[in-house]
Amino acid sequence: MTDETSGSTVPRRQLGRLLTQLREDASVSLDAAAEALDCSRQKVWRIEKGLVPVRVVDARAMCALYRVPEGMGEIVAGLAKETRARGWWHSYGDVVPSWFSLYVGLESSASLIRRYDSELIPGLLQTREYASELFRRKNPTLREEDREKLVEVRLQRQGILVRRLPTAPTLRVVLSEAVLRRTIPDRRAMAQQLRHLLDVAALPTVSLRVLPLAAGPPLASETGTFVLLDFPQAFGRASTEPTTVYVENITGALYLDKPAEVVAYEHVWSDLEALASGEAESEKMITSIIEEHHD
Repeated sequence: MTDETSGSTVPRRQLGRLLTQLREDASVSLDAAAEALDCSRQKVWRIEKGLVPVRVVDARAMCALYRVPEGMGEIVAGLAKETRARGWWHSYGDVVPSWFSLYVGLESSASLIRRYDSELIPGLLQTREYASELFRRKNPTLREEDREKLVEVRLQRQGILVRRLPTAPTLRVVLSEAVLRRTIPDRRAMAQQLRHLLDVAALPTVSLRVLPLAAGPPLASETGTFVLLDFPQAFGRASTEPTTVYVENITGALYLDKPAEVVAYEHVWSDLEALASGEAESEKMITSIIEEHHD
């Protein structure tokens, strides 16, 4: 793994924003900071953008340069230690693409996850059999051993929905009706998958709603599947981690957090919520599809 994907994503970004704020408060330019710290301007820039883990010694040197009070210096040092902590998913090695490793780090830190899926049941709600079939179709030449690792990563991610500490995130999902009717070859496994949706939807932190085909084309017809991630309050003076939009494709992913980008996707999400059936009605639809096609 490269520096950009090793370590914990959210603390890196929080620390980067905090160090930028402290440098600007001290009226120190990026170039002056690099010169005083005897490093490249690029290194300081990459730290401030949250792209790399930060050594505690570098964090303390920056605090000394910016004349940061001792209490704040300890917060900065603590965040620096967290940036070097490796997430559980790194133990699965190269089967997890670097661009997706970044997402897993964000997902595991989020307090609210909102996602719309237009084609497939999302990974956080998949059964082992459904996930295995998807990976088999996506890359039929992949070794069985590596495919199993990918399935395990997907299943382990689901642990955030039932964890106690930190508190489990709130998950709000809108699924196109087409997702429920697009069956995998093993129809019994598909029925099991649909029942699993009902089980997960019963969790107090999970909301599952279906967008009926009869509702007409939503604004999300132009976006396709996307995820909105919101985060808990950050440390000390560091501002709250910004809402991030995640959009995935077959070669990589986009991470959008500029205010205008987030507002655009929030608007699409509001449209989905306006068009989707309520939770009880959605449960009835899923039950009906199980009975019609899979029993």
